[in-house]
Amino acid sequence: MGKDPEKQLKKANQLYKAMQYKRAAKSFNTVGTNFLNLGDYKTAKECFFNAAKSAINEDKYLRGLEFLRNAANASLLNNNFSDAYQFFKNALNYIPSLHNPSDRDYHFILFSCLSYLCLFLEGKQEEGLNLVKKNKTFVNDTYFKENSLIKLIKNLTVAIKDKNENYIKKIENNFENYKFYEGESFLAKKALVLAKTIVALITKSSFDKNVYTTNDIITLTLTIDTTPLLDISNDPFYNYNINELKITKISITLSDNFTSHKKLELPIIITPGKSSQIDLLIKPHFQMEKPFIGPILLNSELDGNLKFFYEIPETFYPNLISPPPTLDISIKRLRPPLIGQSFPLEILVENKSEGDALDLNIEVEFPENLKVMRGTLKKQIYSLRSNENMKWEINLKPLEAGDYSIKVKTTFKDPDQNQIGEIKDFPLLIKL
Repeated sequence: MGKDPEKQLKKANQLYKAMQYKRAAKSFNTVGTNFLNLGDYKTAKECFFNAAKSAINEDKYLRGLEFLRNAANASLLNNNFSDAYQFFKNALNYIPSLHNPSDRDYHFILFSCLSYLCLFLEGKQEEGLNLVKKNKTFVNDTYFKENSLIKLIKNLTVAIKDKNENYIKKIENNFENYKFYEGESFLAKKALVLAKTIVALITKSSFDKNVYTTNDIITLTLTIDTTPLLDISNDPFYNYNINELKITKISITLSDNFTSHKKLELPIIITPGKSSQIDLLIKPHFQMEKPFIGPILLNSELDGNLKFFYEIPETFYPNLISPPPTLDISIKRLRPPLIGQSFPLEILVENKSEGDALDLNIEVEFPENLKVMRGTLKKQIYSLRSNENMKWEINLKPLEAGDYSIKVKTTFKDPDQNQIGEIKDFPLLIKL
């Protein structure tokens, strides 16, 4: 039987407290490997980290970097990408202390690349690229350009930017040459799963109408087809089964005359192999030249822990026109109507719409028992502009009591010379 790892851990802690760092580092590394083999990744991570601290206390930076790498790999095998990133990033601080320039070049690129991959899985690709660019200044230029890990990052970046699967295949074909540890291989393949998801997802966009007025609600429907995710799950190279795609946030770039009309119910969860339609409702407020919708950015996750942004880069230009003018017509009795006595009736025509009403013709019709005593029944106006109104009075004499209906007929043209007409009925009660 092998040694009890708990006893080994106790001994390593004693050596560390006694400041016997060289022996402590060796002991922590050994017991960390034992816990790793037992599948206790959390304890293994702590052991490797303590081994790193012990080595660094002895100024053994090369060994310390190796132990930090081991700690990060234990975190990766435990699906803890944030912890792994902290170990990789921490390692970058000790590389300048290495005496050999070749060692410095190798480790700067190695830990920069592994940090990038961790950030990639958290949807922080730009932050990862900036980290790589920052550390490029410490590396021999030729070595940097020819390094296979730098080419991996370039291919991954171009693949998701251009949605081109050929760059992912380049990484797959060269995968054995990266010399990753087990956890790092697990990390890199997760990053490739994300990249392939971004490349393979099928999205379509459509409007519910060809033309909208500023009074309409625009419906832009996004259809997301996750069928390609089944191929990723069935690929033995990845050994990863995608269970769900979750959309946690949708951001839309809009021109100044548009706002989102209704808050979406999020998150939206799609099972691989299924399609989902998302209706984006957008409210126009005023007319402007070339109003636009897009790009659209989807904050997304695979299985709750692999985060990414999916961009629909198209800019959509809906055909937006001003609504046709409409007229509000009302009548008002200026005195109570009495049988046999005339009373004034006011007719009010208002244009509360955005467009002008042109060549306006208005005709009023009264029943026989409402005798017109004074005033015109027809009006012709060249134009009634937006927010303008007109009114006039007609004197009527009721001959009998009853419920009457007054008709007001209007015809006019909109600014595009389209003819518009309507008839409105207004009830009028004459009491005894």
